[in-house]
Amino acid sequence: MELIQVDIVGLSTSPSSGGAYALVLGEVDGNRRLPIIIGAFEAQAIALELEKIQPPRPMTHDLLRDLFEAVGAEVLSVVIDELRDGTFYAKIRFVHNGRERQLDARPSDAVALAVRVDAPIFVAPAVMEEAGIPAEEGGTLSVSSSREMEEPEPPMSRLERMQKMLEKAIEEEDYERAAQLRDEIARLKKEQGQN
Repeated sequence: MELIQVDIVGLSTSPSSGGAYALVLGEVDGNRRLPIIIGAFEAQAIALELEKIQPPRPMTHDLLRDLFEAVGAEVLSVVIDELRDGTFYAKIRFVHNGRERQLDARPSDAVALAVRVDAPIFVAPAVMEEAGIPAEEGGTLSVSSSREMEEPEPPMSRLERMQKMLEKAIEEEDYERAAQLRDEIARLKKEQGQN
């Protein structure tokens, strides 16, 4: 089964679901969006990591990341692999002692961990087929985020997307966000051996 890689496109409040949030995932090599309703705590956990805000004490997902590291396990990826009765299901794939394993997880928890360990996020084709929304037709999909995408763009690397967000932050005179993005871009370039 060929999985579909996705990135986080946005995180917004969802007024229709009583204070819950919509996590919007977008195809890396396509134009579909996958909105998943998640709880406020999980939305906060994802947003804090995306914004690189360090809470004074480790949150649950930080603890999970630290536990994986402490036992010498490496998170390989997160897969949203099933949609049953309107509920999404996910797996955290990891390697421990040379053996590949997986854990069942809620997609929100799996994504919160993935952003902390920089693991790729995938969606099963059947799930994307059933719940994905083409970006052209998704004009009514409202995503309130500094990462808001106004129209579909060709696939870009994470670094290219971050540089585009940096340009937008500067254009909007959001200098605090621009500084955070600048630092994250520098970190990514260092990891990739670029100057």
